[in-house]
Amino acid sequence: MENMDSTVISTSLPAIAVDIGEPPLALKLALTSYLVSLAVFIPISGWIADRYGSRRVFAAAIVTFMIGSVLCAFASSLTAFVAFRFLQGMGGAMMVPVGRLVLMRAVPKHEYVAALNYLTIPALLGPVIGPALGGAITVYTHWRWIFLINVPISVLGLYLVLRHIPDLREETNPPFDLRGFVMSGVGLSVIMLGLSALGGHLMPRTASAACIVVGGVTLLAYGWHALHSAHPVINLRLFRLHTFRDGVLVGSLFRVGIQSTPFLLPLLLQLGFGLDPLQSGIITCATAVGAMFVKTVSVKVLRQWGFRTVLTINGTLCALTVAMFAFFTSATPHLVIIVLLLFSGCLRSMQFTALQALTFADIESRDMSQAASISSMVQRLAQSLGIAIAAYILQIASTVQGHSTIVTSDFAPTFIAIAAIGLVAPLLHRRLAPDAGVAVSGHGAR
Repeated sequence: MENMDSTVISTSLPAIAVDIGEPPLALKLALTSYLVSLAVFIPISGWIADRYGSRRVFAAAIVTFMIGSVLCAFASSLTAFVAFRFLQGMGGAMMVPVGRLVLMRAVPKHEYVAALNYLTIPALLGPVIGPALGGAITVYTHWRWIFLINVPISVLGLYLVLRHIPDLREETNPPFDLRGFVMSGVGLSVIMLGLSALGGHLMPRTASAACIVVGGVTLLAYGWHALHSAHPVINLRLFRLHTFRDGVLVGSLFRVGIQSTPFLLPLLLQLGFGLDPLQSGIITCATAVGAMFVKTVSVKVLRQWGFRTVLTINGTLCALTVAMFAFFTSATPHLVIIVLLLFSGCLRSMQFTALQALTFADIESRDMSQAASISSMVQRLAQSLGIAIAAYILQIASTVQGHSTIVTSDFAPTFIAIAAIGLVAPLLHRRLAPDAGVAVSGHGAR
């Protein structure tokens, strides 16, 4: 449900923008506000699950997500829409990390990659179904039904969680770092609000710049607090592990560059090529189809080649395929676009699986909750930052070329720029040791 919701709304952004009287690029705030909410509340998801039990927290998260969905369906302004998406994110922040935490505590390290595949392959049905479903709903009914379909899914999910999810919790729980949570939450949300609003949407540019400065200073203050606190809400000491640092921080560069494409492609296909939301959704779901296919072979690939080789070569190829999106025109056959998106989906899925497995390769069981929270938080921040940067580059490209509205030629420099950002990560992955994460990958082992 959570994965489908993010892809459904991407396909319908142009229609939502028309309905609430805002330019399409302003709707990036609806995506980033959700992702920022995830980043703010994910760090405490592990502590809350350990304190109150995974089943109870999971159930409460689904109810919160459902309420946020209903409110989004009845939003009539950009401000209300952004606020209700933030509420949705609060529910999503507890669903995904808690589910992953239950899984990671249940399997030995050498089965991490396979276990993550079992977790993500069903979840990828969301991105496969989402774009086409969002397009069909927008064309044949109304975009508001995109959020109302979450109600029956939530009810079913609530029943299954209460019936099947074990109520795991820790016997001893460290004290809650309220000061750290406030500092990190304010810093992350304010700086991302400033970055997302850089184009002059929602607030003046001076206010956006002030948010960036205030958020940055607050996050620096949190860094000092975390290094001098016995039980910080975000344990920065875990970044001393090279595999964790590489999987989270270097992997974030890749996510910043690559994960803005689900935002850009529907805009290109609808605003640039004149396709309707349904046609756009059918084409863009090819990426998720490719991702599902690769999950079935990722274990063998990592065992054969190891993390360093896979992350370096596969990441480079993935960035290059995104750069090829710059050559799409309205005359490009749809079959060519679908094939390239399918190939791109295969590559990025392999990269995300490898990054995820590498992140937890050297994490001890006692730190698993913190590691899962930090990993999920940084992933969402990177995705949010990627959307904000891509939207800003697209707006600059349009302004420089003298266009009053977004046209096809504005997307080429944008795709080239985000591909260049994504290409930095594979170069940094070369610093990994050849046997990095061998306990998880099995590379070189009998």
